[in-house]
Amino acid sequence: MLHNIIKMDFFKKDTRTALQAKEYAQWIAFAPMVFQASRALRNLNILAEVHESRKVGVTIEEVCKKLDLSNYGARVLMEAGLGIGLLLVNNDRYTLTKAGYLILNDPLTKVNFDFSNDVCYEGLFSLTESIKSGKPEGLKVFGNWKTVYDALAHLQPNIQKSWFAFDHYYSDDSFPEVLEYVYKTKPKTLLDIGGNTGKWAISSVNFDTDVHVTIMDLPGQAEMAKKNIDKLGLSNRVSFYQTNILDESIPFPKHFDVIWMSQFLDCFSDDEIISILSRCRNSLNDDGAVYILEPFWDNQRFEAAAFSLQMTSIYFTAIANGNSQMYNSTIFIKLIEKAGFVVEETTNDIGISNTLIKCIKKFEKN
Repeated sequence: MLHNIIKMDFFKKDTRTALQAKEYAQWIAFAPMVFQASRALRNLNILAEVHESRKVGVTIEEVCKKLDLSNYGARVLMEAGLGIGLLLVNNDRYTLTKAGYLILNDPLTKVNFDFSNDVCYEGLFSLTESIKSGKPEGLKVFGNWKTVYDALAHLQPNIQKSWFAFDHYYSDDSFPEVLEYVYKTKPKTLLDIGGNTGKWAISSVNFDTDVHVTIMDLPGQAEMAKKNIDKLGLSNRVSFYQTNILDESIPFPKHFDVIWMSQFLDCFSDDEIISILSRCRNSLNDDGAVYILEPFWDNQRFEAAAFSLQMTSIYFTAIANGNSQMYNSTIFIKLIEKAGFVVEETTNDIGISNTLIKCIKKFEKN
């Protein structure tokens, strides 16, 4: 059964005039300057100072005095802010635009902005090499790691913070809604693959007092989750299975009523997804279900949401692992079917951008 099917028309037609297209091309050409100037305006508190004086506006000289900046530094940034569209000026007095306000105050924009800068920006210079090699060539800016997931527990605190803030922002608000779906059949055992910091496991055992959750993840992530769960006194309700999920020689644990994966399979290539789901099939009880929570770019109501997911794919290419992406749902469902599952139910528009897919085993008829 399919719910809330979303039709997107914004990638089917070029609506810009020739002049608009030329203007937009310049935006692309100067995009690094736009990003870093916007970041400097925010981090040097210039946007905050302009917002503080929103009733009458503020001059460059007043900003310099208040923030102890040189006239030159404030001037080049604030003039750049005009072209970017973050600031307006009237009689030498600057005020914020709506976009400037969002750069300063909007949680979604902040999460995306900090992730782009702290996790992605430097490594994206190696995107072309990553496309050619199929490896995350940009990850070398953080050290000698195979994937970002191997590196995650060892990254600098500010980079970890931005990574987890980005990851959690797009999933956590979906949990209260999807818990109702997952626990409708009262499963007793749940395998949480890619348990990350343990947020889903914690939500699960607090939602249903009868379920036992097993978190399956890399050792570094599993240890982080264990610390969080131990602090809450929930260690008797949650077990851990530490493994590299890409090692096909290591079997998955068995006999689960439900297998849960939240924004996990987008971290893998087409073939790896088929491999993971095929092994999930052997771990799942015959009457069990696999629930997959993913943000598919073709299932978005707004163009900006689809755009954000398509750009996130570039992070996967250059930084994360070199071979995964935020998927088109049609492609993803074909992978599910190749792994021996049937999509029983699909529910779109969950949380900010997610789709919940319920899969059951496909059995050949005698």
